[in-house]
Amino acid sequence: MTQPTATPASAPAHADSPLLPLLFVAVWSTGFIGAKFGLPDAEPLTFLAWRYAIVIVLMLPVVLLARAPWPASPAASGHIAITGLLVHGVYLGGVFTAIARGLPAGITALVVGLQPLVTALGARAFLGERISRPQWAGLALGFVGVALVVAQKTAAVSGAAVLTMLTPAVIALLGITAGTLYQKKFCPAFDLRTGAVIQFVPTLIITAGLALLTETTQVRWTGHFVFALGWLVLVLSIGAVSLLNVLIRRGSAVNVASLFYLTPPTTALIAWALFGETLTGLSMLGMAIAAVGVWLARRTRR
Repeated sequence: MTQPTATPASAPAHADSPLLPLLFVAVWSTGFIGAKFGLPDAEPLTFLAWRYAIVIVLMLPVVLLARAPWPASPAASGHIAITGLLVHGVYLGGVFTAIARGLPAGITALVVGLQPLVTALGARAFLGERISRPQWAGLALGFVGVALVVAQKTAAVSGAAVLTMLTPAVIALLGITAGTLYQKKFCPAFDLRTGAVIQFVPTLIITAGLALLTETTQVRWTGHFVFALGWLVLVLSIGAVSLLNVLIRRGSAVNVASLFYLTPPTTALIAWALFGETLTGLSMLGMAIAAVGVWLARRTRR
């Protein structure tokens, strides 16, 4: 049996709106800001375990009250759970660990910014998606733009220090890429309410287990931490992830992945507005190039 695709939660009425990708980029980009606020008060896996637990506590009543449909088979649930482990557990675990170890957010964003290129290769090999020359050009331009945006920050860090902190970021890159491809192939459509519970339960179990083994699990419940945790739960884990699931369902893997090129420039703009971080002419040029690259990569093939 196929998954239901006509319920309000699984197929939003405005899912085809051209503003949806822009909204996703704006919301997803705040994740680095949330990490910057919260990580000084908790270790990365402990932080994420609390985040996942609260999402489950919030979503379960919604699922039960709305009588949201569950997947039709254990196999379907298993596919959804695997996407959650990859997109949430591996990706977020890698990003938060990299930042906690001292890797600048700019370098972390640059590593994860390789995702559209890696996804394009995977989409061609595993999904059979054909990628046009303009799309390849757009992917390349997008990466150049991202590199320009973070060039100033990366120049301030020694190569030896970067190498010791880089592994979690690379793992995050592999996680989000594999998660996008896996979901597009095996479970492109599922109810977003029950799907969130299925994704976050195994992710919580594994993340909490690793936190108990490798961290102190201590948390300082400061105002900054509570704000960051609330923001990441409500806006990122529920809002942005739901948008990502809709976009994966509606578009090709390459189209969805190309949006991640806009995350570092958008994060830089938010950091400029909130923290007064400088934006150089090179950074603004990179933003423009990345935007052109995403436009090319997302062009519909005729």
